[in-house]
Amino acid sequence: MGAATRGCGLGCLGLALALSLLLGLGWAISDGQLLDLAQRALLRAQLQGRQSELRAPFGDDDSLNRFSIPPGATAKQIAADLVAAALIGDAALFLDYARVEGYDRQFEAGVYFVKASQSIVEIAALLTDSSRSFILFRSREGARIEELAELIDSNGMFAFSGADFLALVGWGAAIPADFAAWAGIPAGASLEGYLFPDTYQLPPDISAAGLRDTLLRAFRERVGDELRNAALAREFTLRQVVTLASIVEREAVWRDEHASIAGVYHNRLSIGMRLEADPTVQYALQGARGAWWGQISQADYRQVTSPYNTYLSAGLPPGPIASPSLSAIQAAIYPAESDYLFFRAACDGSHRHQFARNYEEHLSNAC
Repeated sequence: MGAATRGCGLGCLGLALALSLLLGLGWAISDGQLLDLAQRALLRAQLQGRQSELRAPFGDDDSLNRFSIPPGATAKQIAADLVAAALIGDAALFLDYARVEGYDRQFEAGVYFVKASQSIVEIAALLTDSSRSFILFRSREGARIEELAELIDSNGMFAFSGADFLALVGWGAAIPADFAAWAGIPAGASLEGYLFPDTYQLPPDISAAGLRDTLLRAFRERVGDELRNAALAREFTLRQVVTLASIVEREAVWRDEHASIAGVYHNRLSIGMRLEADPTVQYALQGARGAWWGQISQADYRQVTSPYNTYLSAGLPPGPIASPSLSAIQAAIYPAESDYLFFRAACDGSHRHQFARNYEEHLSNAC
């Protein structure tokens, strides 16, 4: 008996017998497309010595990468695409592992979000069920449509750009007719204020139009006919309410001040006094200072020429300036009753406001 045979012993003999049986059975179970059991057993034995490679991530980047499997893609093509996307480093190793575990028959066409910090073991399992993929998108209160576009770009998971989205929601865009009629949005106006702020779980294949429609549908469902009719009963259109609510949203940091701030503006409107709301001046600047809600000066009150500047123009501005929360919309319809005409930030850094009945009292609240 040779040295090699003595070293192998009964273990190799058992493996040889098992392989012989598998090879004998392989013709009966193969469909001409899958590896037979013998080849699979050999691959599994080979991969035992490469477990550290299988479980080690290719990189350390934790950001999500959009990865698509087209219909009809083979496991070999998927492996090559993963290498091209810098998500794995060894296509052959991925393919062998997928064949051994049966994933090569389970990979599902669809969109996935994969990290370079995931291992081959994790990625192979992930790519078998596209229904688990979704885009988490947070549309925050007080954001203008340009900021939503920036969020789309920074998210990195959408198949479209922020510019694509703006083309569907900005000035002059074709607004869905049923929503425009329900909300009272004039022709040519943007959808500013109507893209409801919330946290959404979106399908990975969502389009720019799909995102727009999702946000509009949420607005209509949350506001509903009840609040719309309540606004009309108080002789305000829904557009006027959303416009006022957007100003309240930008003025208030604390939600429990929404109704009080809305009450001040209602009082001003009732006596023909200008709103003189700083956020409307910021909106009118259109990011000219390098920030959408940048610091403004006393001079800006008179020098920023725009129908949105409520220091120069009486009444409400032409439309909303941001996405108001449901709380702000409710406050615009049901404001707190008071005789306050002024408010300003408190001096204690709490971001709350002090309210005043007249200008002299307002001045006394200055820091």
